[in-house]
Amino acid sequence: MPFETALTKALDLRVPVLAAPLGRGSSAEFLAAVAGSGSFGFTALAHMPEDAVSGELAKMQRATNGRFGANLTLVVDQRKRLAAALDAGVRVFSVWQGDIEPYVRLIKDAHGLVFWTVGTPAEAARAKDLGVDFIVSQGREAGGHFVGSAPTMSLLPAIVDAAKGVPVVAAGGIAEGRGLVAAMALGACGVWMGTRFVASKESANHRGYKERVVAARATDLVETEIFDPVGQECPHWVIRNSTYSRWEDAGCPPNGQRPGEGEQISRFPNGKPLYRYNAAAAWDAMEGDWEASPLYASAAVELIHDLKSVAEIVAEIEATAEAALDKAAQLRTGR
Repeated sequence: MPFETALTKALDLRVPVLAAPLGRGSSAEFLAAVAGSGSFGFTALAHMPEDAVSGELAKMQRATNGRFGANLTLVVDQRKRLAAALDAGVRVFSVWQGDIEPYVRLIKDAHGLVFWTVGTPAEAARAKDLGVDFIVSQGREAGGHFVGSAPTMSLLPAIVDAAKGVPVVAAGGIAEGRGLVAAMALGACGVWMGTRFVASKESANHRGYKERVVAARATDLVETEIFDPVGQECPHWVIRNSTYSRWEDAGCPPNGQRPGEGEQISRFPNGKPLYRYNAAAAWDAMEGDWEASPLYASAAVELIHDLKSVAEIVAEIEATAEAALDKAAQLRTGR
């Protein structure tokens, strides 16, 4: 079915779907598959060492013909990563947490587009004055780290009302076309999806992590702050794993007193040790105890029952959206 929204127009998309950054899961191959499906994906710069950003982005540029965006988590200084991304030709950015204003200014000076992930209507009300192009309204169901102050479908219309005309993308617990139609009915111009794309054949997440997402139900999820550096804690949803269970069994002690702290569970590709409680999710080539790393997932696991290619996922979104619209038309006409 054809879609035409502010999002599809701005990014020249066939479907108004954005793939959230998946840590190391957003590889060049994955982003190319997303671009080829008519949607658009983001990669997380925070998961790249500063000296590796240029090389990693060059691979993604070649694979996608430049059709991808970069995400900046602003709990730490990201100016070097932003400069490297701009030098690499990236012109679509998502930002969240921290002070976004200086980053928005630099991106807009380079004629880029800015997506700002917010969790309250008060933040959304500032977006237009800051020069933000799109707001991402992130509900509390979102997988991984979240800033949402309310459930997705309650927060979204409030964000739309506060946005002063800035187009809004819905995020949090959405996995197929019925969620897209519901979000658009509440004023969104598209959706932002992460967990559904973790469980794709092309994502560079660990096979075991993907299988856990497919097998999980909402009752397997826990909200915690343990998979974060000290001083940068942010709530996140994960599938219960051995690290969380050990911490829970120990009485949920604070940072510095958690069981297994300082224990190496693997190594990053550059050889740097990966310790228990690190925020990095398991990637495809990860060796060691991959299950001990955070298995980020949203309430969308209730709708994910198999591993599919990105093309199949996007086709399913289109098919379920069309079916939902047909159903709504029948209800309206009483047929």
